[in-house]
Amino acid sequence: MDTTKTEERTDDTKADEAKAATGTTEADGASEAAGADGKKPSGAAADAGADEQHEADGADGADGEETADTDAAPAATATGSVASGAGSVVAAGLGLASLTGTWAGTVLAERQTLLGQIKLQTGKATDQIGTVYGAPWHTHALVNAIFALLAVVVAGLVLLRPRPTWVRAVAWGGLALGVLGLIVSAGMYFDLFASMPTLPKAGAGTPGF
Repeated sequence: MDTTKTEERTDDTKADEAKAATGTTEADGASEAAGADGKKPSGAAADAGADEQHEADGADGADGEETADTDAAPAATATGSVASGAGSVVAAGLGLASLTGTWAGTVLAERQTLLGQIKLQTGKATDQIGTVYGAPWHTHALVNAIFALLAVVVAGLVLLRPRPTWVRAVAWGGLALGVLGLIVSAGMYFDLFASMPTLPKAGAGTPGF
């Protein structure tokens, strides 16, 4: 009786161990299957996350480039406005100088007067009025004409492109002054406003003799 019970217990124990081993094997297989199945979603999720990260980085890069372009555009516009404004003011100043005269014109005219006196004293010139008066006058007119021409050129360059209203107004003023300076300088150089003084003819008798 005891032997039979012992054998039955031994058989039951073996059966339980077999069941436990089978259950462990099935659990391991399920775990492996679950792990294998879990890797695929993890990889897909990782790929999706990487794509989203790349898209975000690209969007950030595009936003950075747009911001840089937007910041560069106002800077370029401001620089162009400053340059055009300065050019219009320079044109107006040159045009005004061509009408009122300049220090350079005065110095060159005085130098020409001195050269004329030297020529008269050394006998290299016979026309006293033309040498001492006419040449310095024409030199002054020529210098004024150069300033007037510069005013016209600078104002024309400023007006070639669309500019702010005040810049165009100043540039037009400089252009008008430059043109007027050219006209006045031409009249001075060619003695259109007043003829050159002349000496009385030699040998003319005094009235009453």
